[in-house]
Amino acid sequence: MSSSPSLPLGIVRVIDLINEYLGKVCSWLTVFLVIGTTVVVILRYGFGIGATALQEAVLYAHALVFMGAAAWTLQRNAHVRVDIFYQQFSGRRQAVVEIMGNLLFLLPVCLFLGWASWDYVGNSWATHEGSSESGGLKFVYLQKSIILLLVVSLTLQGISNLIKALYVITGRLPAPEVNHG
Repeated sequence: MSSSPSLPLGIVRVIDLINEYLGKVCSWLTVFLVIGTTVVVILRYGFGIGATALQEAVLYAHALVFMGAAAWTLQRNAHVRVDIFYQQFSGRRQAVVEIMGNLLFLLPVCLFLGWASWDYVGNSWATHEGSSESGGLKFVYLQKSIILLLVVSLTLQGISNLIKALYVITGRLPAPEVNHG
């Protein structure tokens, strides 16, 4: 038996590392969200000064926090689950549910979102769309591209989760421990 991981597990490792790195980087933007929002409020209500560019930068960061870190959240199994039975299932049965959820819901939704947003993002890039507000940022096309970042990262994480679930079902990876309490 070889000590090197199989190709699929190597792919899993790379996808998981990329999404973890992206998620951690995006999570640090929450510090900017707090500071940026505080500065905008102080400027507006304390000094009567509008800060359109900073306000828009906060919106861009907000989009990145949620859409850039979504795959990392999925990887960590930290998404909200509304289930009655799943937590009581064995590890292998959970893997079957994971496969079905990825194949029937996650991947089709990602593919649809990618298809539906492609022209929207592409048209924005074609014109290098900027803010319609005076003093706003000139990078709306980059903000809209965050949608495709969401699609790609979630699709890759779905593939990673599928591979891991298949390995659990076939007994080549240990099933996650189930907490029945």
